Amino acid sequence: MKDITYLTNNGVDVETGIELLGDIETYKETLLEFLNLADGKINNLKMTKDNDLENYSVFAHSIKSDARYLGFIKLSEIALNHETQAKAGNKEYVNSTFDSFINEINKAKEIAKSFLGSYAEKQVVSSTQVITDSTKAVLIVDDSEIIRDFLFKILGSEYECIMADDGKKAIEILESDEKDRIKAMFLDLNMPNFNGFDVLDYFKEKNLFEKYPISIITGSDDKDSIDRAFKYPIIDMLVKPFNEKDVKRIVERTISFKR
Repeated sequence: MKDITYLTNNGVDVETGIELLGDIETYKETLLEFLNLADGKINNLKMTKDNDLENYSVFAHSIKSDARYLGFIKLSEIALNHETQAKAGNKEYVNSTFDSFINEINKAKEIAKSFLGSYAEKQVVSSTQVITDSTKAVLIVDDSEIIRDFLFKILGSEYECIMADDGKKAIEILESDEKDRIKAMFLDLNMPNFNGFDVLDYFKEKNLFEKYPISIITGSDDKDSIDRAFKYPIIDMLVKPFNEKDVKRIVERTISFKR
Protein backbone atom coordinates (compact mmCIF):
# COMPACT_ATOMS: atom_id res chain seq x y z
CA MET A 1 0.00 0.00 0.00
CA LYS A 2 1.23 3.47 -0.87
CA ASP A 3 1.53 6.36 1.58
CA ILE A 4 -1.38 8.81 1.74
CA THR A 5 0.84 11.40 0.06
CA TYR A 6 0.19 9.40 -3.11
CA LEU A 7 -3.47 10.39 -2.81
CA THR A 8 -2.77 14.07 -2.15
CA ASN A 9 -0.29 14.16 -5.05
CA ASN A 10 -3.12 12.92 -7.27
CA GLY A 11 -5.53 15.65 -6.18
CA VAL A 12 -7.41 13.68 -3.52
CA ASP A 13 -8.49 15.65 -0.44
CA VAL A 14 -7.69 12.73 1.81
CA GLU A 15 -7.56 14.79 5.03
CA THR A 16 -11.19 15.82 4.64
CA GLY A 17 -12.08 12.22 3.81
CA ILE A 18 -10.44 10.92 6.98
CA GLU A 19 -12.09 13.68 9.03
CA LEU A 20 -15.54 12.71 7.74
CA LEU A 21 -15.05 8.96 8.05
CA GLY A 22 -13.33 9.03 11.42
CA ASP A 23 -9.98 7.32 10.86
CA ILE A 24 -7.65 6.02 8.17
CA GLU A 25 -8.82 2.40 8.52
CA THR A 26 -12.45 3.36 7.86
CA TYR A 27 -11.26 5.53 4.98
CA LYS A 28 -9.42 2.58 3.42
CA GLU A 29 -12.41 0.28 3.83
CA THR A 30 -14.71 2.88 2.27
CA LEU A 31 -12.26 3.41 -0.59
CA LEU A 32 -12.22 -0.35 -1.15
CA GLU A 33 -16.02 -0.42 -1.24
CA PHE A 34 -15.99 2.39 -3.79
CA LEU A 35 -13.54 0.41 -5.91
CA ASN A 36 -15.65 -2.75 -5.74
CA LEU A 37 -18.89 -0.94 -6.57
CA ALA A 38 -17.65 1.46 -9.25
CA ASP A 39 -18.18 -0.80 -12.27
CA GLY A 40 -21.79 -1.43 -11.26
CA LYS A 41 -22.39 2.29 -10.94
CA ILE A 42 -20.86 2.93 -14.35
CA ASN A 43 -23.19 0.31 -15.78
CA ASN A 44 -26.20 2.02 -14.16
CA LEU A 45 -25.20 5.31 -15.77
CA LYS A 46 -24.83 3.67 -19.20
CA MET A 47 -28.22 1.96 -18.91
CA THR A 48 -30.14 5.14 -18.03
CA LYS A 49 -28.40 8.00 -19.87
CA ASP A 50 -30.43 7.71 -23.08
CA ASN A 51 -33.97 7.11 -21.85
CA ASP A 52 -34.23 7.61 -18.07
CA LEU A 53 -32.63 10.88 -17.01
CA GLU A 54 -34.57 10.90 -13.74
CA ASN A 55 -32.83 7.76 -12.49
CA TYR A 56 -29.60 8.79 -14.21
CA SER A 57 -29.56 11.87 -11.95
CA VAL A 58 -29.95 9.61 -8.90
CA PHE A 59 -27.02 7.42 -9.92
CA ALA A 60 -24.89 10.50 -10.60
CA HIS A 61 -25.91 11.79 -7.16
CA SER A 62 -24.71 8.55 -5.57
CA ILE A 63 -21.30 8.87 -7.22
CA LYS A 64 -21.13 12.51 -6.12
CA SER A 65 -21.74 11.48 -2.49
CA ASP A 66 -19.12 8.72 -2.62
CA ALA A 67 -16.58 11.08 -4.20
CA ARG A 68 -17.19 13.77 -1.58
CA TYR A 69 -16.65 11.30 1.26
CA LEU A 70 -13.42 10.07 -0.24
CA GLY A 71 -12.06 13.46 -1.29
CA PHE A 72 -12.22 13.01 -5.07
CA ILE A 73 -13.02 16.68 -5.63
CA LYS A 74 -13.00 16.79 -9.43
CA LEU A 75 -15.15 13.67 -9.69
CA SER A 76 -17.68 15.06 -7.21
CA GLU A 77 -17.93 18.29 -9.23
CA ILE A 78 -18.44 16.45 -12.52
CA ALA A 79 -21.03 14.13 -10.93
CA LEU A 80 -22.86 17.14 -9.50
CA ASN A 81 -23.02 18.74 -12.95
CA HIS A 82 -24.44 15.53 -14.41
CA GLU A 83 -26.97 15.22 -11.61
CA THR A 84 -28.11 18.82 -12.09
CA GLN A 85 -28.28 18.69 -15.88
CA ALA A 86 -30.06 15.33 -15.88
CA LYS A 87 -32.69 16.71 -13.49
CA ALA A 88 -33.16 19.58 -15.95
CA GLY A 89 -33.65 17.10 -18.78
CA ASN A 90 -30.52 18.24 -20.60
CA LYS A 91 -29.77 15.05 -22.55
CA GLU A 92 -27.38 16.89 -24.87
CA TYR A 93 -25.12 17.86 -21.94
CA VAL A 94 -25.24 14.35 -20.49
CA ASN A 95 -24.28 12.69 -23.77
CA SER A 96 -21.64 15.21 -24.83
CA THR A 97 -19.79 14.99 -21.50
CA PHE A 98 -20.54 11.37 -20.64
CA ASP A 99 -17.18 9.98 -21.72
CA SER A 100 -15.27 12.51 -19.60
CA PHE A 101 -17.48 11.58 -16.62
CA ILE A 102 -16.72 7.87 -17.05
CA ASN A 103 -13.03 8.62 -17.57
CA GLU A 104 -12.93 10.49 -14.26
CA ILE A 105 -14.58 7.58 -12.45
CA ASN A 106 -12.04 5.21 -13.99
CA LYS A 107 -9.23 7.57 -12.98
CA ALA A 108 -10.50 7.48 -9.38
CA LYS A 109 -10.62 3.67 -9.60
CA GLU A 110 -7.00 3.51 -10.73
CA ILE A 111 -5.88 5.86 -7.96
CA ALA A 112 -7.75 3.76 -5.40
CA LYS A 113 -6.35 0.50 -6.75
CA SER A 114 -2.79 1.79 -6.79
CA PHE A 115 -3.06 3.26 -3.29
CA LEU A 116 -4.62 0.16 -1.73
CA GLY A 117 -2.25 -2.33 -3.38
CA SER A 118 -2.59 -5.75 -1.76
CA TYR A 119 -5.17 -4.30 0.66
CA ALA A 120 -7.57 -4.34 -2.31
CA GLU A 121 -7.76 -8.12 -1.90
CA LYS A 122 -9.41 -7.71 1.50
CA GLN A 123 -13.09 -8.61 1.67
CA VAL A 124 -15.24 -6.03 3.41
CA VAL A 125 -18.35 -7.42 5.12
CA SER A 126 -21.34 -5.50 3.91
CA SER A 127 -23.73 -4.09 6.49
CA THR A 128 -26.57 -5.76 4.60
CA GLN A 129 -25.16 -9.11 5.74
CA VAL A 130 -24.88 -8.33 9.44
CA ILE A 131 -27.82 -8.31 11.83
CA THR A 132 -27.41 -8.03 15.59
CA ASP A 133 -29.77 -9.54 18.16
CA SER A 134 -31.48 -6.46 19.53
CA THR A 135 -34.97 -5.19 20.30
CA LYS A 136 -33.85 -1.70 19.26
CA ALA A 137 -33.70 -1.48 15.51
CA VAL A 138 -33.18 1.41 13.12
CA LEU A 139 -34.14 1.27 9.47
CA ILE A 140 -31.59 2.85 7.13
CA VAL A 141 -32.88 3.56 3.64
CA ASP A 142 -30.28 4.69 1.11
CA ASP A 143 -29.35 3.45 -2.35
CA SER A 144 -25.64 3.97 -1.60
CA GLU A 145 -24.00 0.91 -0.05
CA ILE A 146 -21.12 3.14 1.09
CA ILE A 147 -23.53 5.33 3.09
CA ARG A 148 -25.35 2.31 4.53
CA ASP A 149 -22.09 0.70 5.61
CA PHE A 150 -20.80 3.96 7.07
CA LEU A 151 -23.95 4.33 9.20
CA PHE A 152 -23.72 0.69 10.23
CA LYS A 153 -20.15 1.16 11.46
CA ILE A 154 -21.38 3.99 13.69
CA LEU A 155 -24.65 2.46 14.92
CA GLY A 156 -24.20 -1.30 14.60
CA SER A 157 -22.71 -1.89 18.06
CA GLU A 158 -25.77 -0.38 19.78
CA TYR A 159 -28.68 -0.92 17.42
CA GLU A 160 -29.87 -3.55 15.02
CA CYS A 161 -29.44 -1.92 11.62
CA ILE A 162 -31.98 -3.00 9.04
CA MET A 163 -31.09 -1.92 5.52
CA ALA A 164 -33.12 -1.04 2.46
CA ASP A 165 -31.74 0.28 -0.82
CA ASP A 166 -35.01 1.76 -2.08
CA GLY A 167 -38.34 3.05 -0.84
CA LYS A 168 -40.41 0.04 -1.81
CA LYS A 169 -38.18 -2.31 0.14
CA ALA A 170 -38.37 0.01 3.15
CA ILE A 171 -42.16 -0.11 3.13
CA GLU A 172 -42.11 -3.92 2.86
CA ILE A 173 -39.84 -4.05 5.92
CA LEU A 174 -42.10 -1.74 7.91
CA GLU A 175 -45.21 -3.72 7.01
CA SER A 176 -43.55 -6.89 8.34
CA ASP A 177 -42.43 -5.23 11.61
CA GLU A 178 -44.99 -7.10 13.69
CA LYS A 179 -43.02 -6.86 16.96
CA ASP A 180 -42.43 -3.10 16.61
CA ARG A 181 -38.66 -3.48 16.81
CA ILE A 182 -37.99 -0.50 14.54
CA LYS A 183 -37.61 2.61 16.67
CA ALA A 184 -36.49 5.10 14.02
CA MET A 185 -35.91 5.49 10.32
CA PHE A 186 -33.21 7.28 8.34
CA LEU A 187 -34.41 8.01 4.84
CA ASP A 188 -32.55 9.17 1.76
CA LEU A 189 -34.55 11.49 -0.49
CA ASN A 190 -32.77 10.72 -3.77
CA MET A 191 -33.27 7.09 -4.77
CA PRO A 192 -34.24 5.48 -8.08
CA ASN A 193 -37.78 4.32 -8.81
CA PHE A 194 -39.45 4.87 -5.41
CA ASN A 195 -37.78 7.84 -3.73
CA GLY A 196 -37.84 9.36 -0.26
CA PHE A 197 -40.75 11.67 -0.99
CA ASP A 198 -42.80 8.65 -2.12
CA VAL A 199 -42.09 7.07 1.28
CA LEU A 200 -43.04 10.29 3.09
CA ASP A 201 -46.33 10.40 1.16
CA TYR A 202 -46.95 6.78 2.18
CA PHE A 203 -46.31 7.69 5.82
CA LYS A 204 -48.74 10.59 5.56
CA GLU A 205 -51.43 8.40 3.99
CA LYS A 206 -51.01 5.65 6.63
CA ASN A 207 -50.45 8.06 9.56
CA LEU A 208 -47.13 6.43 10.51
CA PHE A 209 -45.03 9.42 11.59
CA GLU A 210 -45.83 8.90 15.28
CA LYS A 211 -45.00 5.21 15.16
CA TYR A 212 -41.75 5.59 13.20
CA PRO A 213 -39.86 8.86 13.78
CA ILE A 214 -38.01 9.80 10.59
CA SER A 215 -34.88 11.81 9.97
CA ILE A 216 -33.80 12.56 6.43
CA ILE A 217 -30.48 11.71 4.75
CA THR A 218 -29.74 13.91 1.78
CA GLY A 219 -26.90 15.07 -0.38
CA SER A 220 -29.10 17.66 -1.98
CA ASP A 221 -28.38 21.33 -1.39
CA ASP A 222 -31.53 22.16 -3.35
CA LYS A 223 -33.43 24.54 -1.07
CA ASP A 224 -36.79 23.57 -2.60
CA SER A 225 -36.21 19.87 -1.81
CA ILE A 226 -35.13 20.63 1.75
CA ASP A 227 -38.09 22.95 2.32
CA ARG A 228 -40.41 20.33 0.85
CA ALA A 229 -39.05 17.66 3.21
CA PHE A 230 -39.65 19.83 6.26
CA LYS A 231 -43.33 20.16 5.32
CA TYR A 232 -43.62 16.60 6.62
CA PRO A 233 -43.29 15.95 10.38
CA ILE A 234 -39.70 14.73 10.15
CA ILE A 235 -37.36 15.02 13.13
CA ASP A 236 -34.14 16.27 11.58
CA MET A 237 -31.94 16.13 8.51
CA LEU A 238 -28.46 14.70 7.87
CA VAL A 239 -26.85 16.48 4.93
CA LYS A 240 -24.13 14.53 3.12
CA PRO A 241 -21.27 14.47 3.67
CA PHE A 242 -21.82 14.01 7.42
CA ASN A 243 -19.53 12.62 10.10
CA GLU A 244 -19.87 10.33 13.11
CA LYS A 245 -20.70 13.17 15.50
CA ASP A 246 -23.57 14.33 13.25
CA VAL A 247 -24.98 10.80 13.03
CA LYS A 248 -24.91 10.14 16.79
CA ARG A 249 -26.53 13.48 17.55
CA ILE A 250 -29.42 12.90 15.19
CA VAL A 251 -29.95 9.22 15.97
CA GLU A 252 -30.35 10.06 19.67
CA ARG A 253 -32.76 12.87 18.89
CA THR A 254 -34.77 10.70 16.50
CA ILE A 255 -35.04 7.61 18.68
CA SER A 256 -35.88 9.55 21.85
CA PHE A 257 -38.40 11.82 20.14
CA LYS A 258 -41.88 11.79 21.65
CA ARG A 259 -44.76 13.51 19.92
